[in-house]
Amino acid sequence: MTTSIVDTLDGIVGTGTPVVSVAPLELSAPHRPVPLEVRVSAPASGTNLPVVLLSHGNGWNLDGYAPLAAFWASRGFVVVQPTHLDSRRHGFGFDHPVFPTIWTERIADLTRVLDQLDTLEAAVPGLAGRVDRDRVAATGHSWGGQTAQTLLGARILDESGRVGEDRSDSRVTAGVLLAATGLGGDELHPFAQENFPFMRPSFQELTTPTLVVAGDRDQSKMSSRGPDWFTDVYTHSPGATDLLTLHGAEHGLGGIAGYEVAETTDESPERVAVLQRLTTAYLRTALGVDEDAWPAARAAFSGAPDPIGRVDRK
Repeated sequence: MTTSIVDTLDGIVGTGTPVVSVAPLELSAPHRPVPLEVRVSAPASGTNLPVVLLSHGNGWNLDGYAPLAAFWASRGFVVVQPTHLDSRRHGFGFDHPVFPTIWTERIADLTRVLDQLDTLEAAVPGLAGRVDRDRVAATGHSWGGQTAQTLLGARILDESGRVGEDRSDSRVTAGVLLAATGLGGDELHPFAQENFPFMRPSFQELTTPTLVVAGDRDQSKMSSRGPDWFTDVYTHSPGATDLLTLHGAEHGLGGIAGYEVAETTDESPERVAVLQRLTTAYLRTALGVDEDAWPAARAAFSGAPDPIGRVDRK
């Protein structure tokens, strides 16, 4: 399947152009315990470039997720990757006093990026005047998915079940959620219940167009639910209208966190290649670059022989 479907998808999303990537770039973040550093990756040419925020999973940093960041940038997006406080570079473990606030600081990091796009645009050689601020997507993997989905409209329930603060951002008009955690409840393991208040989401308020990506062998250590836990946002959100389920994929979805990353338990270049192209097609359509890209890619993938996944659509 690999060669034929990847070639077909390349015909839809293009073969890519050279990329400029600059890091670390520091943004203003008053009262943050350490500076906020980001990476910006952008195509070396082109104008009216949409912005994609990419929020990393637990422990990662601005150097992770190169298979996605570089690919998206080569296909016409300005990809911005903040290093959140949970990065292993900072050493704030579960028992550190700052840890309970990290989930809210993660959300603030993405907002800070949007507030300071002028700074980032000026800091990347040749990027000034080429960014389209009206087309912004929020994306993320694992904990990064939870971070991104909050900007898309998801809320957090308090201990009494009331819907919490609206932390969405109207500047964000599309999303891609990769292995994003699902609903809370009794299935959450005690550690998660005690330490991760953000694992009590409400998806009813998420109305922003969103693609959800999940692996059908992704068994979380935080919940006794099976892989379907990672599809909850699709099931319960009015905005998440598309679900890509990858067969045989575990939490790393084939290796999106980086090349030759030891924590990838399901390494599959084929899976990553297909995921790169399908998410690109979705972003191109959702952000108004090419209205035909996602329908064409979805049809090609669904019609391929021996598919490595499926796409569902509400």
